[in-house]
Amino acid sequence: MAIHVEPTGKVLVDAPLHVAETDIRAAVARRLGWISKRLREVEDRLRILTPREYVSGETVFYLGRRYRLKVVKSRNASGTKLRGGYMEVTVRNRAPRLVRDQLNLWFRNRAREFLFQRLIEVSGRLRWVSDVPPVTIRQMRRQWGSCSPRGRIVLNVGLVRVPRECIDYVLLHELCHLKVHNHSRAFYRLLDRHLPDWRQIKLRLDGMADSVLPF
Repeated sequence: MAIHVEPTGKVLVDAPLHVAETDIRAAVARRLGWISKRLREVEDRLRILTPREYVSGETVFYLGRRYRLKVVKSRNASGTKLRGGYMEVTVRNRAPRLVRDQLNLWFRNRAREFLFQRLIEVSGRLRWVSDVPPVTIRQMRRQWGSCSPRGRIVLNVGLVRVPRECIDYVLLHELCHLKVHNHSRAFYRLLDRHLPDWRQIKLRLDGMADSVLPF
């Protein structure tokens, strides 16, 4: 069994299917001190995060690259463009709500295009995937992705803000669930076989959660 405390404060327990619930609860009880310490660290980190104000000068990430937000006022046009090291958002007025909505629209459109392209690429390497599975792009605060028992994959729109290797790790993780729909040893052996350094990539991805998920 393995116990994880996610950057959002969510506690996850990975256990083989044959392990009794009483044994799982006992394992969690033995690690309560460690879990409480990790949760306090999460609370301390979240407490000092500066709320986003959607004004010029703030940092915005796209595919792992850092951009400087530039808000431009215009009565005739609205939209978002990348210009050098800037992400330029044009709005009718500089109200934070309008800037946020324009940014979210742009990220959703980029996510639908880029994440689907990467899903085609990654799934094409896997022998157990005959067709690209159906995918939904959604804004989520606690998960990078998920795979339903019927094989539908849900991806966090925030993935389009992280480096490509992190995106490919999440895609591979969910595609492995098409073959092994749990977090058993068989699942991790499959993940290890296709991405031996996935643990280091996951650490990097989780370390970016505070910067890219609360948007």
